[in-house]
Amino acid sequence: MLNVFINGKEFEAQENETILEVATRNGFHIPTLCHLDLHDMDYCNHPVSCRICMVEVDSGRGAELKPSCDTFVSAGMKIETDSMKAINARRTVMELILSNHPQDCLYCTRSTNCDLQTLANSMNIRDNHFEGKRSNLGKDATSKSIVKDLDKCILCRRCESICAEVQTVNVYSAIHRGFETVIAPAFNDSLQDTSCTFCGQCVSVCPTGALTEVSHVDRVWNKLNDPESIVIVQTAPAVRVALGEEFDGEPGTVSTGKMVSALKRMGFNYVFDTNWGADLTIMEEANEVVERLNGNGRLPILTSCCPGWIKFIEHQFPSLIDVPSTCKSPHEMQGAITKTYFANKLGIDPAKIYMVSVMPCVAKKFEAAREELSVDGLADVDAVITTRELGSMIKEAGINYLGLEDEDFDHPLGESTGAAAIFGATGGVLEAALRTAAGWLTNDSAPTLDYKDVRGLEGIKEATLKINDLELKVAAASGLGNTRTLLEKIESGENEYDVIEIMACPGGCIAGGGQPYNHGNREIIKARMESIYEIDVDKEIRESHKNPDIVKIYDEYLSKPGSEVAHKLLHTHYIKRDLIDKDC
Repeated sequence: MLNVFINGKEFEAQENETILEVATRNGFHIPTLCHLDLHDMDYCNHPVSCRICMVEVDSGRGAELKPSCDTFVSAGMKIETDSMKAINARRTVMELILSNHPQDCLYCTRSTNCDLQTLANSMNIRDNHFEGKRSNLGKDATSKSIVKDLDKCILCRRCESICAEVQTVNVYSAIHRGFETVIAPAFNDSLQDTSCTFCGQCVSVCPTGALTEVSHVDRVWNKLNDPESIVIVQTAPAVRVALGEEFDGEPGTVSTGKMVSALKRMGFNYVFDTNWGADLTIMEEANEVVERLNGNGRLPILTSCCPGWIKFIEHQFPSLIDVPSTCKSPHEMQGAITKTYFANKLGIDPAKIYMVSVMPCVAKKFEAAREELSVDGLADVDAVITTRELGSMIKEAGINYLGLEDEDFDHPLGESTGAAAIFGATGGVLEAALRTAAGWLTNDSAPTLDYKDVRGLEGIKEATLKINDLELKVAAASGLGNTRTLLEKIESGENEYDVIEIMACPGGCIAGGGQPYNHGNREIIKARMESIYEIDVDKEIRESHKNPDIVKIYDEYLSKPGSEVAHKLLHTHYIKRDLIDKDC
């Protein structure tokens, strides 16, 4: 421990701490922009690229300006966070950034939720003293998931940090020099021509509108106003514990009934629950687990619900392409069943059904566009909107969200179990599969439904579980960097597992790239996770194979898990892709 002085007061600090860390811990606010402190991922970057966090420091050699995010404290250091020299330095830096930034805030997707806008306002910047050349680089909107607007890039390098250091995908880097510098894929290629997984973590940390999701909002509104279309919507498990944040609700607030009510008011013909599709996924996936444990297929089996993770293995680990489950993700299964079983039941022409998924994820937009995720020429899902996009649509419709009365999902594709609810958190898919697999292997005499060893925000969780005489070695990884660590050990033979769950986003879908911005706040992610498990506990039925509507569809239509019709509708295949992908 050592002592430092901040604005004339003495405080204790550790020698490996930065000025920013010590000041923040003791209640002093220093503005930051490029700094990225992701507590839920145990990650902090140090690009020192924006210089917004400048403070005046005297270490015994006279006062000088230093970036607080990357300057480590020393004994007796005198720090001024609010000197005129520090404040003027920050204002100058901010004005220089703004001098080459578009002034179209009214039309920007990030308006009122933009770190740059917020900082400029807090610094009381009302004019700009710098005029000069402006960039004119345009937009890249060619991918199915992410729009890249380099004119709004402020070179903070947050996207580069999270893509390289946390996700280990390494799509972004600085290219060109001087005024021409941009943060982009090599050769400034379109994202669709790279190994980008479309996980959207770059979107979630971007402080401006430089990276946003491809919007499906207009096409959904158009279909809702088309009398010839039957517009059906489904909502993912993680959406209901985060949507309320878009209306200033407390993080983790469960607003399922209000969400359903809002969707019905917006004009959707039917509102289904993707949790039902999650229960269906478990039936097929748990069947696959049991089949492979009996020697029919390669172990370990890896879950396949996350499209970002699937694209990651297609690019990065093609030798393991036959390891993931062949099951489609829950919303794709739900879409396939809606356009077949449900359409037949109501005598609806499947071609008239327009299936919309509300997801916490931007990779789902890419997934829905994959040609192999279709049945008889009809895409399983036609449009995907994120949690943020749904929030904006509800506001656009003038709906008082928090004042709505709760309503129930429509049936028969709306009834779900507690096992489906936990799909939204890392470890949840694995736990749900284990509940059903254990139920089948023990004739429903399994002693517990709670596999707590695979819960939590840790990047990699491992456990050995005993079911009858069978010992299962399982693991759950969230975040693609953790996934790479796990897969490299499998590929080398260092580690052997039976079942592995993988989610591309650290923490799982609750922290997906399409969720309300959380700015790396661990408490927000934790609150969402706790609510997911509360939904599970409050459910009367907590095992997927005991969902009566799931039992019914097998009796009436699918016959049994793994049947010929189940494989046609609910299973898929994957593609070996190059690191530079010209086909996606």
